[in-house]
Amino acid sequence: MTKVIVIGGGLAGVEATWQLVRQGIPVELFEMRPLCSTGAHHTGFLGELVCSNSLRAIDIGNAVGLLKEEMRRLSSLVMEVALETRLPAGGALAVDRLEFAATITETLENHPLVSIRREEVRELPKKGIVVVASGPLTSTALASDIGALLGEEFLSFFDAAAPIVTKESIDLSRAFFASRYGKGEADYLNCPLTEEEYERFFTALCSAERQKQNFLDKESFFEGCMPIEHMAERGRDTMLFGPLKPVGLVDPQTGKRPFAVVQLRQDNRAGTLYNLVGFQTRLKWGEQKRVFSLIPALAKAEFVRFGVMHRNTFINSRQVLAPTLQYHQRKELFFAGQFTGVEGYVESAASGLVAGINAGRAFRGFEPLVFPINTAHGALLNYITDATLATFQPMNVTFGLFPPLTNPPRDRKQRNLAYGQRALQELADFCDKNIALTCVL
Repeated sequence: MTKVIVIGGGLAGVEATWQLVRQGIPVELFEMRPLCSTGAHHTGFLGELVCSNSLRAIDIGNAVGLLKEEMRRLSSLVMEVALETRLPAGGALAVDRLEFAATITETLENHPLVSIRREEVRELPKKGIVVVASGPLTSTALASDIGALLGEEFLSFFDAAAPIVTKESIDLSRAFFASRYGKGEADYLNCPLTEEEYERFFTALCSAERQKQNFLDKESFFEGCMPIEHMAERGRDTMLFGPLKPVGLVDPQTGKRPFAVVQLRQDNRAGTLYNLVGFQTRLKWGEQKRVFSLIPALAKAEFVRFGVMHRNTFINSRQVLAPTLQYHQRKELFFAGQFTGVEGYVESAASGLVAGINAGRAFRGFEPLVFPINTAHGALLNYITDATLATFQPMNVTFGLFPPLTNPPRDRKQRNLAYGQRALQELADFCDKNIALTCVL
């Protein structure tokens, strides 16, 4: 074979493609959209963000912020474009979702080593180096072929996307801009509720009619994407400790902390669209309009996208993959993205980065690399491929996955920063020993 095949044009697939062409290796990238729709995507762009437009925390004292910094130092395309298309979001990295995906698409379409095939892959190539990054919405035909090859039972959970409203339809007299505890700029639009307003919203949410899912065999929601109505069912106060928590915020009209707060985050560079943070949902669209309009600032909100629900599928990576992301029984076959059980945009792209580096090394006749477990990349991939652990659920990167520090500071912030500093030093040493990797220090 004179090229590597990458299946899937999501964040993992585009990052794997980029890491391959950085090594001078031709890539044939397959993406079935827009020919075949997933039911969750809205465009044919590569790297489309399906749910939130936030890539979460940016600081290295946060595990996902550390993962981003490691990716940046490893010349990640996803991180480069995310920083180019960044929107105000306090301590988080949020992007203009259309500009982000359009820039990634244009970059790869214009690269001389990339050939993009807009067609569905129904079965895996029988030979050659292949990176499977088909995502949690992998087509039925391809999923069946992968399942037959791996001989493993597929697991599934359900993911959800939050609604988006126009800024001009928000009652700004009943909202205020601020970030929690005054961190960073006042990048979030906060919609306060009194206790009475919260009770009315809570009651309506619990009784609202939901979409019937013909694929719903069991309700197995990933905690990080829990639909807001299911969160409410856990108890009256559950949302007050989740997306409606008022801590760290003061309503300038009252000078006091509100009883509850719904936060909205800018969704495009023009600042004309805002998404409801943490409001993933499977309510019927008419019910979303009715119930969410009970939030005072959103009484007349214009919804340009309602929340949707879709099925996410992943493999039991602990039984079939090595930390290099190679399939145990076929070393030329690599897997990446949420299909492997990593959860989140950044984690998905990071796995694509590793798969791309290692597929390139295999193409050039070198042994694939296992990233140090003290790095965010290494800790995350060790978790999803550790066969000694019994149960397996999708996982975001967290410092809980890292080996303990030798002399950990008592203060949590200092301890997390120490994790980050140790990781970046180990990454630098790792890059020095493996000249195929070039870190930007």
